[in-house]
Amino acid sequence: MKEEKDEKKDYAIGLLRKKAEEIDEDRLPKKSDFSSEEVNLIKQKLGPWPRALEEAQLKEKPALSAAEKSRLKRERSKKAAKLRKRAEKNGLNAQKREDDK
Repeated sequence: MKEEKDEKKDYAIGLLRKKAEEIDEDRLPKKSDFSSEEVNLIKQKLGPWPRALEEAQLKEKPALSAAEKSRLKRERSKKAAKLRKRAEKNGLNAQKREDDK
């Protein structure tokens, strides 16, 4: 059963690569270059169109995934919030000390 899946996946990759050679332009294959049945097979076996092009090694994978970008953004936000909180606390403490004098 797994061999059949691998064969279909390889077939889908082959379709993309063959079409890329046929186009012989400076562009990647588009969905409109294929029949609807071929598009369905490619997307079923390889995922969304950009991921399918990456799987066929026609397009480079992004340096960072969307999930990784989100994680880094959350970390930066947390760090900034801590710094703001610390600055507010230190600012209030300095103000209290001046009032006590």
